Amino acid sequence: MKKVFLCSMLGIVMAVAMSMFVWANDPSAELPKIPFGYDSYKMWDKWPQQRLGVRAYMRSTYSRTGGNRSADASHYLFGNEETYNVSLDVKGTGSLYFFRTNHWHGSPWHFVTDGRDNIVQETGTFDPDTAKATYRDRPGDIKFHPSDQFPPPLALNWGTTKGADLIWVPMPFKETFRIAYSRTRYGTGYYIYHLVSDPARLTREVKPWNLSQMPDPEVVQFLASAGTDIAPKNIETMKKSVKLDKSSVSLGEIKSASVVRALKLTLPKSKAIDFERMRLRITWDDRKAPSVDAPICLFFGAGTLYNRDNREFLVKALPVNIRFDNTKDVVELACYFPMPFFKSAKFELTDIVPDAASPVEVQYEIRYEPFKGRIQDSSYFHATYKDMPTPTPGVDNTLLDTQGIEGEQVWSGNFVGTSFIFSHNAYLGTLEGDPRFFFDDARTPQAYGTGTEEWGGGGDYWGGENMTVPLAGHPCGSRNKELAKDPKDLIQSAYRFLLADLMPFGRRAVINLEHGGENESNEHYESVTFWYGLPAPSLVKTDVLDVGILESERAHQYVSPDASGVYSLVSRFDSWGPDTINPRTNVERYPHMKDFLGKEVIPTHEEKGRTTKGTSEFAVAVDPKNVGVMLRRTLDYSYPNQTAEVFVADGNATGDAVEWKKVGIWYLAGSNTCYFSDPRPELGLRTPEVITSNRQFRDDEFLIPSSLTAGKSKLRVRVQFVKNDQQLLPGIPYPKESAWSEIRYDVFSYVVPEHTP
Repeated sequence: MKKVFLCSMLGIVMAVAMSMFVWANDPSAELPKIPFGYDSYKMWDKWPQQRLGVRAYMRSTYSRTGGNRSADASHYLFGNEETYNVSLDVKGTGSLYFFRTNHWHGSPWHFVTDGRDNIVQETGTFDPDTAKATYRDRPGDIKFHPSDQFPPPLALNWGTTKGADLIWVPMPFKETFRIAYSRTRYGTGYYIYHLVSDPARLTREVKPWNLSQMPDPEVVQFLASAGTDIAPKNIETMKKSVKLDKSSVSLGEIKSASVVRALKLTLPKSKAIDFERMRLRITWDDRKAPSVDAPICLFFGAGTLYNRDNREFLVKALPVNIRFDNTKDVVELACYFPMPFFKSAKFELTDIVPDAASPVEVQYEIRYEPFKGRIQDSSYFHATYKDMPTPTPGVDNTLLDTQGIEGEQVWSGNFVGTSFIFSHNAYLGTLEGDPRFFFDDARTPQAYGTGTEEWGGGGDYWGGENMTVPLAGHPCGSRNKELAKDPKDLIQSAYRFLLADLMPFGRRAVINLEHGGENESNEHYESVTFWYGLPAPSLVKTDVLDVGILESERAHQYVSPDASGVYSLVSRFDSWGPDTINPRTNVERYPHMKDFLGKEVIPTHEEKGRTTKGTSEFAVAVDPKNVGVMLRRTLDYSYPNQTAEVFVADGNATGDAVEWKKVGIWYLAGSNTCYFSDPRPELGLRTPEVITSNRQFRDDEFLIPSSLTAGKSKLRVRVQFVKNDQQLLPGIPYPKESAWSEIRYDVFSYVVPEHTP
């Protein structure tokens, strides 16, 4: 019996020791699981959670030469048979979280997960030439096929959104994912997907999606609850009223580590417009600057509280809403973003213009619960306001640059949405501007869309109509000046919120939006950008290998026996908009552009690099406390469909101790050559026009899990080129053969962010 007891105790001690060893050598063992798939909705209270080892990308059919050809539609990476035109092609492990097209265009669509083709259609596919006339007055007849797999509001058609088909159904994949259009006419689209470094750190197993899988009814019901109070009810509550009798009033303070789950304001309906520009200000943990400081109308999702059609809901979104209660003659504004803090929170209303004769009274409610968990796994909620009255010709509007916010140079967290005014003059043409988002100092945007109303969940400028759905909307603004019922009706605004499709960043986020198709519009923009951030990095640059610079190659033990000689390349980065301000810009419409026509806005620069069709090996430094590693490669994108197997080994091992382990496939679809096809009529065969952009530089990223990097200070990386014979189109090869291009490798270590409030 003693012997059994001692063996049992020995086993427990060994297990504990092994656990301690794993934790000491792999800090990721202590990290919380990352919500994945439908859990991203069900665990919406984890919105603020750090997502170490997750990268988000938004890809689209944008015009590859930087302009706005065909409203950024119908640009394809490559194609096979007539009904197979590829607009997205990914290798790795992750999930598609969002898909958007203009109406039914491109349908039937191929969603190919791990090689399995799932074909989805939309009602308009069957009679596209008359679809608008047939279904405009019967939006309920517009459906996806099969319909049970795409129920509203998890998937919405253009009858509801006023111009777009939207799918938020998560589509996980283990190895590969592809989207292809059967028809190329006006094939516009953008898609948001995540890649993950380590599936073991997810809340659920990655099971490749297919059409036999039904959506989670709990998630469908959750999204359908937009406009209701979705936050926990039986928790601590501050519920009071305050008179707006001075320029700034306090709504109270909380002095314990908590999470705000609901924040509500109620204004008299007759006074709502008068006070729509007062600001909500929230300061966390006695920080020097507030993290929330925004006009209340934009914070709660609309550019104004003017309600032209006397709708009950001006905004009926999931995280925020604006409701007009005619029975009580009040306007209710509610926010349900989880807002954690770790010591204290101070709530204020500022920029008030008091009515001295009859001070207005505002009711407010703040519900909160104790904060649980570790600070380093969470982040502060931010709503950052930006006023852009005179956009710079040729240059994107920057809605947010986290560098320097609140006096902090580095932030890690998640970008989760925007609420923005794009015109004070009812001008919809400015909506041709594309969203471009840059994370962690990348020079190629990880997110590039096809237009502003597309970002806001619409199409064709929402047909000039208003709409509000759980995660996107165009809540206010008349179709044009002539139809405006009030000067406030000229204010055009939109919102877009990210939940499952949120975009993590590890050190910096730059959220840009083009003003007009080529940054020529002079409309007055205002924005509130919603994001979570902790003032500490979760992604640290630990090394840089400059291929083609001999000193750097030697320092990193770079060996590539089959590599080309060093060559110099003078070009621009892909996805940065037009090179110059278009000399054909309509100066009658945009007289402010007269002195800027032809001005260069994206200059060329020179880089050195190599290509190989063999193997490259090199050694790089990483942080021993890493919870994974990200490689970012700067490359020459004129080489198509670059594919390689990636292996790693301990960089400090020598001789027989070197053990190579395969990580996965590093793949970048397409090249700076694509084809454009926008045939007429709708059912016409594709009319491909080969287009080669003058932009050859591009950044691309690859994730390595902590199981292969934890505890190591140095990694040896082997990249083995894999030949890819994909043609641009059958019988039409790319201008160059596939090869692996190397200009620079930036090495980043994921680390647990450290913050003491």
